Amino acid sequence: MLIKLIYTLFLALLVALFVGLGIDSFYPGPKAPTYPLELEQVKVGCEETPQQQTIRKDYIQAQEKYMQDSKPYNRNVSIISLVAAIIIMVISLGFLSKIKMIADGILLGGVFSTAYAIIRGLMSDNSQFRFLIVTIGLIIAFILGYIKFIRPKEELKQS
Repeated sequence: MLIKLIYTLFLALLVALFVGLGIDSFYPGPKAPTYPLELEQVKVGCEETPQQQTIRKDYIQAQEKYMQDSKPYNRNVSIISLVAAIIIMVISLGFLSKIKMIADGILLGGVFSTAYAIIRGLMSDNSQFRFLIVTIGLIIAFILGYIKFIRPKEELKQS
């Protein structure tokens, strides 16, 4: 019994990693600027040279651009992972329902992917999008709870 639980959790983590790494492989995000080596040499309490000040300003601008580019990227990753999670959960509930242990692992992987989508959505800059993504996550949770836990009990009562 314990080995089945461990296998289900392992499969769920692999499904979530599959979604996350798949997105990163085919839709890479913006690259964060690296901290300039010239600024690491500035000693505490010492004045920066004009060249170091220019390098710092350029680095700050690059960092701000990276932050701005990351917001729509996080929104897009949120949408992609949410769509992938929904597809994964439909496959689990529809096509794999006869193979309970595998279906449960894939379903849980879809739940983890939904959580990932919500987290990435929260990192976007749009409060309406954040609300929408959390609302969709809540709807998914209600539907999954009904399909997985309530509907089978109702079907048993009718038999």
